[in-house]
Amino acid sequence: MTNFELRRLMAAASANQEDADLWRMFSSLYDERRIRWCNSARGWLVSIDNRHLATEASFDQAIRFAIARFLKVRTGTRSASARGSLT
Repeated sequence: MTNFELRRLMAAASANQEDADLWRMFSSLYDERRIRWCNSARGWLVSIDNRHLATEASFDQAIRFAIARFLKVRTGTRSASARGSLT
């Protein structure tokens, strides 16, 4: 196996782990009835704990952005983009 193939395999494993972590978090929020979403003319709107965190064209992207923003706010590491418009 070449160095490139090894790095590619490691990147794929990392991406799979991050994806699994995200959807576990989604499941937990769903079970606790803390996450909501709806499809509107503007796209998928996602809220966590009654706070709108994402509006995106795809459901997957809306969930990913909402959870990422939720985690940033919860840990107090809000970035400039998270403080700006969420649409």
